[in-house]
Amino acid sequence: MTPRNELAKRIYDTAHLTGTFLLRSGATSHEYFDKYLFEADPTLLKPIGEAMTALLPEDFHTLAGLEMGGIPVVTMLSQASGIPALFVRKKAKEYGTCKLAEGGEIEGRRLVIVEDVVTSGGQILLSARDLRDRGAIIDTVVCVIDREAGGKEKLAEAGLELRPLFTMTELKAAGNRQ
Repeated sequence: MTPRNELAKRIYDTAHLTGTFLLRSGATSHEYFDKYLFEADPTLLKPIGEAMTALLPEDFHTLAGLEMGGIPVVTMLSQASGIPALFVRKKAKEYGTCKLAEGGEIEGRRLVIVEDVVTSGGQILLSARDLRDRGAIIDTVVCVIDREAGGKEKLAEAGLELRPLFTMTELKAAGNRQ
């Protein structure tokens, strides 16, 4: 088994659940990848971050991890790549500095959005709009898992290329479940 397939199998074995689950998109699924199970495991999150470095484009300034699931992923990816990270809120805080993103500058910076799991891409689209409204240049999104539920296509319509570490199909194959 290749190291990539081993990593996919580890993610599948750790985070794949069965049952009935309501997704953020409003859809119902009979399987779920509990991202927090792989994000909370340092022996799994570290190789995920290392593997995701290959997804990054050549020329950009900062990684932008989305609240909440993208934060542990962006932190590990920042460690693995040496690229600084921003921590992007769903909504700018209403006190103190009133920032949308913590950790650095947005305006005029080329950002790569980092997310854990992409289904419809809804939160990515909202956050990309908010970041672009503040002067960010964004054309790439990286994630751990693409559920292959239309998110990639919706992001493309907004000028965003999705680069997943794994698709749902790949994880199921690694878990020997088609």
